Amino acid sequence: GRTCSAYPACAAEVKLAGGTYADIEVTEAVTDGHLITAPAWPAHPAWMAQFIQALGATVTI
Repeated sequence: GRTCSAYPACAAEVKLAGGTYADIEVTEAVTDGHLITAPAWPAHPAWMAQFIQALGATVTI
């Protein structure tokens, strides 16, 4: 019942498992509750930003 992203070739598996596949850009990430997913490595910055936000943390340089 969760919405998640994955590599596009895995969309069918997400749907068969009962999830909702988020067809997003390869540089984006999607958050559903505590589940944070992205389709591929180019989304690492977006994924990390959402992960840090979910933790309630901040990063300062």
